[in-house]
Amino acid sequence: MTTIAKVLATESEVRLKTRKQPFDLLRWFSLVSMAVIGTVAVALGAVSTRFVITESVQRDALLTSQFVQAIASAEVRHVSIPNVRSMGELLDPRKDKDFSDVDSLTRASARDEFLDHIENLPDVILANIYAPDRMVIWSTNPALMGATIHDDEDLERAFNAKTSVSSSYHDVDKARKEQKFVVQPKYLFIENYIPLFDADGSTVIAMVEIYKEPQDLISRMERGLVLIWLATALSGGLIYLGLYWIVRRAAIQLATQQKQLITNETFVALGEMSSSVAHSLRNPLATIRSSAELAIEFDDGPAHENINDIIGQVDRMSNWVRELLQSLRPLNDEAEPVNLVAALHESLLAYEHQISKARVNVVFTPDQTPMVLSQHVQLTQILNSLLSNAVEAMDSGDTLTIRIEPRDAQRVSVTVSDTGKGMSEDQRAMAFRPFFTTKQGGLGVGLVLVKRIMERFGGVVTLDSREGEGTTVRLSFKLVP
Repeated sequence: MTTIAKVLATESEVRLKTRKQPFDLLRWFSLVSMAVIGTVAVALGAVSTRFVITESVQRDALLTSQFVQAIASAEVRHVSIPNVRSMGELLDPRKDKDFSDVDSLTRASARDEFLDHIENLPDVILANIYAPDRMVIWSTNPALMGATIHDDEDLERAFNAKTSVSSSYHDVDKARKEQKFVVQPKYLFIENYIPLFDADGSTVIAMVEIYKEPQDLISRMERGLVLIWLATALSGGLIYLGLYWIVRRAAIQLATQQKQLITNETFVALGEMSSSVAHSLRNPLATIRSSAELAIEFDDGPAHENINDIIGQVDRMSNWVRELLQSLRPLNDEAEPVNLVAALHESLLAYEHQISKARVNVVFTPDQTPMVLSQHVQLTQILNSLLSNAVEAMDSGDTLTIRIEPRDAQRVSVTVSDTGKGMSEDQRAMAFRPFFTTKQGGLGVGLVLVKRIMERFGGVVTLDSREGEGTTVRLSFKLVP
């Protein structure tokens, strides 16, 4: 027998462990949405960063190209050398001998003026000038002069496409012979290839290469990148929090509706079962009571007391059946204005005999007569149930206090407090569970019915109780607009 019990216990544990956990909407949304929003935010930040850097570099390259070409055109206009139509024709010292009719000193002076402008451009860290054969004919780094560069894709593209070419770097590429800086770059540097054409604009006769580290531009880009990432993070966080709040509310509402659906299904099943049982019990109970009443008329002996007890128990069972059917029937009545004070007086009057018999003191001094949204019969049923519970929980000399307190412009609350036995913490947690009762002979549907009726008309019921100190039930009603 012990072995069988152990096997059953083990199987039960395995079933509990392997039972599929319910889908946690909020948890999965938190994880998935955080991953998706985070990925999108990082992607947008990266794209925006790349766009800002690329556009800034291209803009700086365009301005540098336009400035250098403008200087070249201006210097050509200012020199008085026959047969010289563009600055490119003056830059290669190897071609000086081809212009025998031109004073070499004048040619050198014009070339030096242009080169001096290039050397003193703002933020320049290296400047080179290439001839069409890719030889460096001038450089701010004397070590590069005379060198020939063959494996530079950007240089080849600039010569072949006859357009300006720009690139940005964060680190020096040691494999590139032309990147021999006198002053080493600190962060970001830009390489610009600027073609100089002949007078017809069809042939590139010189290529100006300028390396710049624009400090002001870099500072502005850094500030822009910080703002981009801050805005991206803040936007992503706000989107996540907004969606999380919406989904959290939806999850709570779904859980409430699911709980309500389960409760309704439970009540429907209990109602069908209880209705069947009740109808089956009514005829036998009626027959038993009729027989007992008939028997008591013909018996004055010792069985008289037992027959009265039978009648009392039958009445008690009939009352249980009636309460059960009443608690489980659908609540379809529409809300109507009800005078709350009048309903309270009516219930107190109905329980006047029980209150007097129990010697309970009642304190009820209303100073207002609010009209609330409820249904008269069902409101009376609620109040009767609360008064019945309070009176049964109190001893002689205890006090029942009823107060009406306005909550706000739309609500008013009724507080029913007694100084009776009270409830333990476990009992208080189970108070609104169907068929749970602390009263001997009780059915445990009174507070359940109170809660259902209150929620049916948009009200709220709360209970606070301390063992040995008493119980307080607060009913919150909607006021008639």
